[in-house]
Amino acid sequence: MRICLLVTVATLVVARDSAGAQDVSIMAQAIPLVTRADPTATRAALTEGYLTQPILMTHASWAWLRAISTLNLEGLTIDRGELSTGGYGEGYVDRRHPHAYVHELLAGAETSVDGLHASLFAGRGFAPFGSDDPMVRPFEKYPVNHHLAQVLERVVAVGALRYGPVIGELATFNGDEPTGPGSSPAFDRFGDSWSSRLTLLPLSDAEVSASYASVTSPEVHVGHGLDQRKASVVARFSRETSTTWRYAMLEWARTDERDNDALTTRLTSVLGEGAGCARGIVVAGRIERTDRPEEERLLDPFRTPRPSTDLSNLGVSRWTLLSASISAPRVQRGIVSGRPFIEVARIGASPGTPPGLFDARLLYGASRMWMYSVGVRLRAGSMHDRMGRYGAALPSMMGGMGTHSANPESDNMPPMADMPSTREPQMAHHASTSQCSL
Repeated sequence: MRICLLVTVATLVVARDSAGAQDVSIMAQAIPLVTRADPTATRAALTEGYLTQPILMTHASWAWLRAISTLNLEGLTIDRGELSTGGYGEGYVDRRHPHAYVHELLAGAETSVDGLHASLFAGRGFAPFGSDDPMVRPFEKYPVNHHLAQVLERVVAVGALRYGPVIGELATFNGDEPTGPGSSPAFDRFGDSWSSRLTLLPLSDAEVSASYASVTSPEVHVGHGLDQRKASVVARFSRETSTTWRYAMLEWARTDERDNDALTTRLTSVLGEGAGCARGIVVAGRIERTDRPEEERLLDPFRTPRPSTDLSNLGVSRWTLLSASISAPRVQRGIVSGRPFIEVARIGASPGTPPGLFDARLLYGASRMWMYSVGVRLRAGSMHDRMGRYGAALPSMMGGMGTHSANPESDNMPPMADMPSTREPQMAHHASTSQCSL
């Protein structure tokens, strides 16, 4: 943990010093949150409060060089996991696990020749697969499909090409996922996994992408565990001005767990979410149906053994969630803003395929559950709103504020109204003047 923190801080300092002549941006965020879940894995209602998503994000550019860093301190604030019925991953169940202290730490280069945009990034971050990190989407609670729809916190080398309305990405990385917030990746496993993503931009502010990933033994750090073959299709629309925002996303994801190429478990997810904003009020809705692997639990009913074993597999459960959120207008004091919000989720759990031993009524005391959350997004600076896309992989959708051209030739153009300066060719930020920035 100490080494990761020192490396991250050193990178931030170097990036700031070297990129000062061009561009550097820093964002800090934290969300004080109270969640009530009724019932939980204890068969009773629980109400908990904590500080979640405490992050420090830095982006820097200098000529054709880029640097990205996201420091995530959830290991210090939600070590027991954030109460989230249906959530799972990395040994946590019905709680969202804390992410690695070094969430992203990448350096790269980006260039453009005759309309062809190219980039190469390396470091710790996201593999090009699936949808954007839920952290930059309109709900505080992560969807159940987080580990089906993203591949994150790997040591990755990712190349991207963009020409006109087509973007292609290809990456190689280590298959093992973190065993804890301060754990180091298995560097000797770098290159044992790969992913690719193809994105089409049919209309302004709209995109369609398809992804495939081959991930070797993600849940067993030393290898020799079950491998995963992952597929995803995502359609996304986002249009934002200084006073309004319209957003929609539809996602399908599937993960096949395999033992020597023999299929053992198939997990599928379908998710749709949308949001609208006017006069600073953001209203969002989400519907999700996701399969979750069920494993034996420890004495702590919110934890499962790691590394997992075949003997701990108790079957598959299917989760259906209807979620709604409303956020009040942002309150600004200097560079710091606060946006209060309320989220409500109606949760249904049923046996999946194969059902195994899972029975929601035996485990939770009910097959229908509720989850309520109240919090405040505290933020200073501008959020990088396409976390998981680097360099040329950022769509060029000049009609909206969320993303913009990566063409260095645009540096000579005046900034467009309601948009960040085009001198930020790789970085996509919410404009600080937007009433709808989360």
